Amino acid sequence: MRHVLSRWVLVITTASLTACESGPAPTTPSGPRSFLAGTWRGSVTIQVESDLPGTPPASSASTTWIFEVVPQTNQQSFRATIHSDHPWLPMDTIATTAISPGNTPPAQISTQGDYSSPRGCRGTFGSFGTVDVTHVDADFKGADCNLVTFSGRVTLTKQ
Repeated sequence: MRHVLSRWVLVITTASLTACESGPAPTTPSGPRSFLAGTWRGSVTIQVESDLPGTPPASSASTTWIFEVVPQTNQQSFRATIHSDHPWLPMDTIATTAISPGNTPPAQISTQGDYSSPRGCRGTFGSFGTVDVTHVDADFKGADCNLVTFSGRVTLTKQ
């Protein structure tokens, strides 16, 4: 009887260890990917609001925004890497983006950030609009050097 009992202990132990060795452990957490994450390209239109001589007329240029989910934010907060080819507002900067009311489209999108102005100061900007699975449409406003402000629109398409 003792021999049979020890054999069952060996079988149960071996079965338990085999079940634990079902392959390598995941190296990164898996889960759903945010619809906003990734590269978006489009255009930014800017109207400089100033009475200073040489104020440019409204104009548009290409822009690229790359959204990365901020961990542990229910996929509602993002780090936005922004590149603008606009002649008055050329920039490469990092901004903060949030979507609400949830993390699924359609949603409202809000972005805030700052940038190094080619006019020698630190400018700020904000954007608010709507986003769906493939399209962002939002206003784009900011303040530059010498209390000069600007307003416009940004439209982006998911790449």
